[in-house]
Amino acid sequence: MKSILTVVFVIVLGVFAQAKNTPADIKVETIVKTIVITEELTEEVRDENTLEVARLYRRKNSRVKKALSFYTKRNRSKMA
Repeated sequence: MKSILTVVFVIVLGVFAQAKNTPADIKVETIVKTIVITEELTEEVRDENTLEVARLYRRKNSRVKKALSFYTKRNRSKMA
């Protein structure tokens, strides 16, 4: 009896959920704003003969993670 009432209750809830009328078209007013750029960009080209290497990291905390990933003797697994 309990299982029959549970099945009927679930079916009734499903029917009510599908029968709910929601408005399909909601109209929203759009606002158009213009952007005015006032600064001009100037590019400087340096022609120096220095040899510098820039390191590129994929993630922003890679230096911190590398420094924190050190291993000690206690980190090793012990064989029984």
